[in-house]
Amino acid sequence: MKVTINIIRIFVGLLFIFSGLVKANDPLGTAYKMEEYFEVWNADLATSTFFLKDALTNLFHFLNDHTLFLSITMNAFEIIAGVALLLGWRMKLFSWLLLLLMIFFTILTGYTYKTGRPTNCGCFGDCIKITPEYSFYKDLLLSALILVILFARKHIKPLFSQRLNTGLMFLATIFSFGLQWYSLRYLPPVDCLPFKKGNSIPEKMKLPANAVPDSIVMTFVYEKQGQKVEFTADKFPADFNDSLYKFINRYDKVARKGKNNEPPIKGFSLIGPKYVDSAGVETVSDSTGVILSQPQSLLLFNTDLPGNHPAWKKDLLAVYGEANKKGIPFYFVTNNRDSAITVYSQMGIKNINVLSCDFTAIRTAARSNPTLYLLNNGIVKDKWSFANFDEAKKAIEK
Repeated sequence: MKVTINIIRIFVGLLFIFSGLVKANDPLGTAYKMEEYFEVWNADLATSTFFLKDALTNLFHFLNDHTLFLSITMNAFEIIAGVALLLGWRMKLFSWLLLLLMIFFTILTGYTYKTGRPTNCGCFGDCIKITPEYSFYKDLLLSALILVILFARKHIKPLFSQRLNTGLMFLATIFSFGLQWYSLRYLPPVDCLPFKKGNSIPEKMKLPANAVPDSIVMTFVYEKQGQKVEFTADKFPADFNDSLYKFINRYDKVARKGKNNEPPIKGFSLIGPKYVDSAGVETVSDSTGVILSQPQSLLLFNTDLPGNHPAWKKDLLAVYGEANKKGIPFYFVTNNRDSAITVYSQMGIKNINVLSCDFTAIRTAARSNPTLYLLNNGIVKDKWSFANFDEAKKAIEK
């Protein structure tokens, strides 16, 4: 019995440490996944008649404004709790906390499994993506194992002395928060995103080679002798003719979901200023193809625009100046073009090229605000967070 309990304890502890580390590697990614959940839940509540609808909607709006704090706290707790299990430290406290966490996770993944939204629970961040079905069954198994640990915790003895265990727990806490601080300031240590170094952005904008499209069934709605009838495109009635059947509507339904039928990079379009074409129609210039085919280019991605005097202003001006000396095109990419022009012009940056891009695509590309990319023919040669702009300048000098 004692051996079995300790095997379960070690397995669950290692799994929580691994799960926490993967997400702590990219706390912003976990925060974005939380936002996705809150948006889905609010959308479903909007069409429901649940008596706590208004209270839950307000709660989700509040939580949506604090997703980064929630992400950092949850990731750190998973690592700390996993270490506590390995050390056998305060088992009663952590057994109950983990059980409560797993009940919440099981409800969350069960909802995702039932509704299919979101398509990925984010249990292991962007590095390991698993289906909602597997996530739900995983959480059911973990909940059962934690129940075993809870009721059999008397068989678990501390691995070391109280003082040493407490010291190790303190180090685990410092590490769990320190890793996330590093990731937010210097970019994730392990890059699992489609924009990682060495990837070709144009290639990642294409569908995967093994993509299987959705199977769509086309259904027609007609009226026949005052009655509505429906039939699919391959099952037209034998007596069908225009005089007997009156067309009302047509709709498409997904009969079978496809697989891998979305490109890794979606919505990545670099849009320039509006202009009036020869026909007098106002339109915009899509510069994506031109920029991604240039031998070298620098792109600065902003999720939120800074003030006029951010801490990294001097380093950015040095990078921009060096790029101009080398003749490397420099582009500012944001979802708010007009404001960006004003902000960067006030910093003293002249001849500025500002492009608009989808906000979600920018958030995927920039895990720090801002993030600078060096591209060679659309391939990510290197990238730097705002804290490493001095390194970017040295790289451009070479």
